[in-house]
Amino acid sequence: MIREPFGEQREVKSLGSASLDGTPLDYIVVMSAVVTVLAFIPFSITIGSGGIFPLSQGIFPLLGWVLGPVGGALASGIGTLMGVFLAPHTAGIPPVSIFGAMIASFTAGCMVIGKQRKYWWFILTIFFVVAFYLYTSRAMNNGVSLSVIIKGSFIDWSALLLFILPTRTLFARWINSQNLRFVWSGLFLGSWTVAGVCHLSISVITYTMFNWPEEVWIFLIPIMPLENLVRALVGAFIGVRVISGLRAIGIMKPQAAIY
Repeated sequence: MIREPFGEQREVKSLGSASLDGTPLDYIVVMSAVVTVLAFIPFSITIGSGGIFPLSQGIFPLLGWVLGPVGGALASGIGTLMGVFLAPHTAGIPPVSIFGAMIASFTAGCMVIGKQRKYWWFILTIFFVVAFYLYTSRAMNNGVSLSVIIKGSFIDWSALLLFILPTRTLFARWINSQNLRFVWSGLFLGSWTVAGVCHLSISVITYTMFNWPEEVWIFLIPIMPLENLVRALVGAFIGVRVISGLRAIGIMKPQAAIY
């Protein structure tokens, strides 16, 4: 009597190279090079603060969704570090820029849809809430009115709410969808969320350094949402094409990727 094999079907995949947290190092190297190239292209110059922002900021969230939190953070950090030397005109304050790049990709990578790393977002939420408190309380101590703070920190608190609420996992599910319209929406809204909490993370540092007055807050009220909108559009425009291409060629997906 011949018995048919039974049990859970298993699939064996070879990474083909060394990996970090389930992400092949080759992927990290390639994506860090993309970040470096996009660092040459400025997309916004804020006159009030003197900030020149590189186009690479638009793909920081994408790296987290494609490579996972650890691989994405490393790729963004390395790419931004290389950009500091090769494209100093968009480097800003190098340590702050590198930190912002890494926190953005790490945050995106923590927007998971499965059980793996399902509680990492909670630790990030505590960090973001503390940062928002320090940021706004310092502004009030500097004489900035509450109404101006609310308007001036719109991208910060709106992103924080979207990250805390179940919309965090909703965006991840849309990115994982086979419907490219949902993918585009997930990338756009997810990029808005990640870029907003990233802005909060670095603003609490830069505001401590420069303490810009209320006049600068008022000047930046219409500018910062526009900048964040550009980041979200860049993330969605590039991201939907990258994800479509990765799915089409059937390249091995990193363990923590959600696309």
